[in-house]
Amino acid sequence: MVERETMEFDVVIVGAGPAGLASAIKLAQLAQEKQQELSICVVEKGSEVGAHILSGAVFETKALDELLPNWQELDAPITTQVSHDEIYWFNNSEKATALPRFATPKTFHNEGNYIVSMGNVCRWLAEQAENLGVEIFPGFSAHSLIIEQDIVKGIITGDMGVDKDGNEKGGYMPGMELRAKYTIFAEGCRGHLGKQLINEFALDKEASPQHYGLGFKEIWQIDASKHQQGKVVHGTGWPLCGDTNGGSFMYHCENNQVVVGLIVDLNYANPHLSPFDEFQRMKHHPVFKHTLEGGERIAYGARAIAKGGLYSLPKMHFAGGLLIGCDAGTLNFAKIKGNHTAMKSGMVAAEVIFNALNMGHANTDLAEYKNAFENSWAYKELYQSRNFGPAMHTLGKFVGGAYNTLDQNIFKGALPFTFKDNTPDYDTLKDAANSPNINYPKPDGQISFDKLSSVFLSNTNHEESQPCHLKLKDDSIPISVNLVKFDEPAQRYCPAGVYEVQKIEGENQFVINAQNCVHCKTCDIKDPSQNITWVTPEGAGGPNYPNM
Repeated sequence: MVERETMEFDVVIVGAGPAGLASAIKLAQLAQEKQQELSICVVEKGSEVGAHILSGAVFETKALDELLPNWQELDAPITTQVSHDEIYWFNNSEKATALPRFATPKTFHNEGNYIVSMGNVCRWLAEQAENLGVEIFPGFSAHSLIIEQDIVKGIITGDMGVDKDGNEKGGYMPGMELRAKYTIFAEGCRGHLGKQLINEFALDKEASPQHYGLGFKEIWQIDASKHQQGKVVHGTGWPLCGDTNGGSFMYHCENNQVVVGLIVDLNYANPHLSPFDEFQRMKHHPVFKHTLEGGERIAYGARAIAKGGLYSLPKMHFAGGLLIGCDAGTLNFAKIKGNHTAMKSGMVAAEVIFNALNMGHANTDLAEYKNAFENSWAYKELYQSRNFGPAMHTLGKFVGGAYNTLDQNIFKGALPFTFKDNTPDYDTLKDAANSPNINYPKPDGQISFDKLSSVFLSNTNHEESQPCHLKLKDDSIPISVNLVKFDEPAQRYCPAGVYEVQKIEGENQFVINAQNCVHCKTCDIKDPSQNITWVTPEGAGGPNYPNM
């Protein structure tokens, strides 16, 4: 039995993203208003706050306006207001049709919003939290749950200094028990502990399966003559064809930089599809290439996003804690935005927990969170867009898009229809033998690039000798099942070259290059055999995004 140091807090928050930090700030504000002592700890697995944050991002300030109304005076890194939107239907590799505003959902219009780096916004939010007395521990992964008598009592951080065989190395340091009266889980999409909580307490038994997209993002330094600060471009159609959905984006930030990206819905059917190569191909379309040509790519990253919406939301409360933000799936996909709703879910969590602590409660099931969240504007947004994703999945891009435009623009989400997608994303792949091969062009090294040079730009690093954080339930399945039936799609859906099938001594073997992992969680989501489980590696491992 490992002896662990124990620290006790009123509230432990797992994850220093927008939801977790908004929770921490709101809790500290409430304590300050009531002149009460409150111990709040935020645990962050990245090497620093913001290191693992990847978001588009066009930011709606609604939640921040409530949380810190004077955010501009506090020098928030939120300065580039959207100047105008351009929305395209990409017909093919050369042609795109600009869509008039009336033909697109109002939720895609961005007047009053800002183009930001959410990594930098989170760094700034962390400063505000610390100024209010919140303790933030970066570089510590929340490895496991403390559950006693079906009550969550806190978390255990990951051990440091363990080799790949599980043996202690020099400098070994066992993880700590961080115990709390209430624990908030705000790990982001497909959180490792959030997934366990959903299974442990059957939080999703009345929900549709969560649905996901894989989002790619690059930052480019471009020619000043091509830069239009504040311009926002969104598109759909090519290169994603047939029943593959998703959308592209390009945002003009400050300092002659643009961010460009693609979201590929992970319910795609063709196992030969490579989301990474679709993104690289996309950049050669004239709409993007004209802007990027002659520029320099300076950053790359990828991350799954939870886009199931209202019908996929699990129950967010359980004995001892709450599940908030993208850990639960509060993103509003009709807006392609989740930061503001994640923050609001965290602020509501803070209010509910503060009231419980005030009444002398600890480790109770905060069932009142349900009503509190459902009375918030964040829930109203999710309700209005409840059919957005399912309609696209059910009716297809054209009819689903037309339905959504009508529903959002004219009826404000009130059309009396219900669309649900109850097929999980891992269960949509067709047999490789019955699916068309896709021949992707080789990267040119100027607009398009390979995976390994891309991972290099993500500054990804893991301690070399540590237990593999990509766990296989059955080592034989990748070759005996996935290779035979699906040509082992992990080779293609992973955006970082983690998974390979290699011939070793004449036999196919499944190779895991865990050191490449950018923590996107796609393997945990899309593996058709649900054989891969992503767990937290040693703290501070993974990407180190400077300003994503």
